[in-house]
Amino acid sequence: MQDPHQTGHAQGFTGQWQLETGIDMTPNIKGIFAACALALAAGGASAQSESTNRVAVETAWAVFVEKDPTECWGVSSPKQTVNTRDGRVVAVRRGDILLFVSFRPGSGTTGEVSFTGGYPFADGSTVSMDIGGTKFDLFTDGDWAWPASDEDDAKIVAALKRGSEAVLTARSSRGTQTQDTFSLFGFTAAMDEAAKRCNE
Repeated sequence: MQDPHQTGHAQGFTGQWQLETGIDMTPNIKGIFAACALALAAGGASAQSESTNRVAVETAWAVFVEKDPTECWGVSSPKQTVNTRDGRVVAVRRGDILLFVSFRPGSGTTGEVSFTGGYPFADGSTVSMDIGGTKFDLFTDGDWAWPASDEDDAKIVAALKRGSEAVLTARSSRGTQTQDTFSLFGFTAAMDEAAKRCNE
């Protein structure tokens, strides 16, 4: 199985803006390049490059581009979030909850999926992604989750293009179960835009 970190998945997200649909999102993306190698070398440190270069909004999805090295990505925040513990709905404090698909032409990366739930995931847990009844597992490390391979990335992106929403279910290190529902309206257009921008 391919270590998802080796494909360079990871971004963070800060700031706020409102999309036409009323979904609050944030315009500053922090691309975390070579996060795994840096974490291994520096005990969890990561290199971050901030970006405010939003180039498009496609309904529930926004597109960003960063240069040197070139990276393009689509990102969305959930339209609905439910947190439960012991079967009861609970109020919990979470950071940014974001679903990304990234393109990095310099490394041959096309359509790389990543997810941050806004909290540290339980050790050894996986995130379940359900897209119209088709389910995928994402592997976790800290606050981030990724598919296991480039092939899984491609399958997930294809399913996201066909679907209307994606439901991601995860478990925090404190035992809270979270369920985040993302709208896929505008996803295909956002992916087309991101891919185009990274091929210019």
